[in-house]
Amino acid sequence: MRETTGARAFRIVVIAVLSIFTAVPVYVMITSAMKPLSDVQGDFTWLPTSVTFAPFVDMWKTVPLASYFLNSVVVAGIATILSVIIAIFAAYAVSRYRFRGRTIFSTTVLSTQMFPGVLFLLPLFLIFVNVNTLTGIQLVGTRGGLIITYLTFSLPFSIWMLAGYFDGIPRDLDEAALVDGCGPMKALLSVVLPAARPGLVAVAIYSFMTSWGEVLFASVMTTDANRTLAVGLQLYSTQTNVYWNQIMAASLVVSIPVVVGFLLLQRSFVAGLTAGAVK
Repeated sequence: MRETTGARAFRIVVIAVLSIFTAVPVYVMITSAMKPLSDVQGDFTWLPTSVTFAPFVDMWKTVPLASYFLNSVVVAGIATILSVIIAIFAAYAVSRYRFRGRTIFSTTVLSTQMFPGVLFLLPLFLIFVNVNTLTGIQLVGTRGGLIITYLTFSLPFSIWMLAGYFDGIPRDLDEAALVDGCGPMKALLSVVLPAARPGLVAVAIYSFMTSWGEVLFASVMTTDANRTLAVGLQLYSTQTNVYWNQIMAASLVVSIPVVVGFLLLQRSFVAGLTAGAVK
């Protein structure tokens, strides 16, 4: 179907408006990060009256941002790896095998996405406290506890999306691998996973982004020693002052890993989401 001139003009206008709507906050963030604090706290101006890169240096001194950055990398990285590994085996079982309780399991996994995450805050906290009481294993205020918490968010969606992606891969590939002498595990690792690479990338990016920017659970489940970036950014606001320019500078630095990773893996991410959604 050929696009009419009016439809094309409307599409261009809509795209331009959305682009401006997206670009303006980023522009304000960048310019605010390059202004002295007095300029940021004064009347708003689109262009800085004086440009300074001091906020990008001072932000590491005002708040122990490097430590928080390391905590976020460790927590988000391990949570992503575990989420992908567990989701692979769970989704493959749901996709390829028929077992008792399969429908109930799939429905339960999908239904968890209907509830807001805040509902799980108190139950998870109480579970961690009881685990500490019964076993002596400390989960509240540790990286391990936060990693387990993030798995409860990312795993259901990851399993659901990978199961849909595995369903789209012909079973003949598995059967051919089994005929050639491969066991079920080798067939999964050698044949199915290479074909499911876009879905794996989509799951990994989703899990990482969920863990990287989460604030609520990180505020409750961490201490000063293992605080993450999303929570650490709040410390630029003190009782006497709010360092807006340093907040903007730190926000830009925090966004770099996610933005770079998304741009590099954008095609695989979109392909993975589309395949899972279609199924």
